[in-house]
Amino acid sequence: MHPSRTPLIAGNWKMFHGGGSGVELAAAVARAAAHFPGAVECVVAPPFTALAAVAQTVAEIAEQVRQTPIGVAGQNLYPEEKGAFTGEISAPMLVEAGCHWVIVGHSERRQLFSETDAFVAKKAQVALAAQLRPIVCVGETLEERGAGATLDVVLRQVRAAMDAIASGAGAAVVAYEPVWAIGTGKVATPADAQEVHAAIRKELSARDPKLAERTRILYGGSVKADNAASLLAQPDVDGALVGGASLDVAAFATILRAAAELASRPTSA
Repeated sequence: MHPSRTPLIAGNWKMFHGGGSGVELAAAVARAAAHFPGAVECVVAPPFTALAAVAQTVAEIAEQVRQTPIGVAGQNLYPEEKGAFTGEISAPMLVEAGCHWVIVGHSERRQLFSETDAFVAKKAQVALAAQLRPIVCVGETLEERGAGATLDVVLRQVRAAMDAIASGAGAAVVAYEPVWAIGTGKVATPADAQEVHAAIRKELSARDPKLAERTRILYGGSVKADNAASLLAQPDVDGALVGGASLDVAAFATILRAAAELASRPTSA
């Protein structure tokens, strides 16, 4: 974690807590995040049905504690403003619901819904045009990793979205989430994560050194309370995209605390 970049911890709730329980969870997360003002940025990504209620709830809590509200993200969007796209959600709809963030290209979208690199890149561009900050997910499958193609796959996905990432002037975030570690309990070692994150930052630097310095790169893939600190301690890991552990307030708060403590460490001369 580099001191020039505020760590970002984002919780992807996937298809859980879409109603009243989502509001309760968001309230608990907002109160937990209030213990670390300015040290770490927190975002939650509830299902679409809970977005507006969650956004209102975290805004109310922020007013109570006199802090900036935690961020609210959509888990996906469709890259058209409106039209006959049954079941889809547009960027303006997310904004109207209270979102400032959106996840694009999550491994489950790529794997289960056959989203291509080009389609993900288009989503990122549309998000930025609507003043949404995209979390652009990239990552390799177990087969690709076994074939030694991790960096080839990840950097191909980064390059596909590079124009959007660069146009965002640091607003976009990249999340490295190895597909084989999503929901499996398996996790990349801190060294593995750092290797890929460093390669992504090098790719960004080839486009623009300043872009590389300001773009946050998150790790996602079975991040838990007991492994977060070692992952976040890596120099090019700027936060985490958390799945299952984001549904447990105590676990998520521990991850927030780990990020805040690492961010507050004095830097060596």
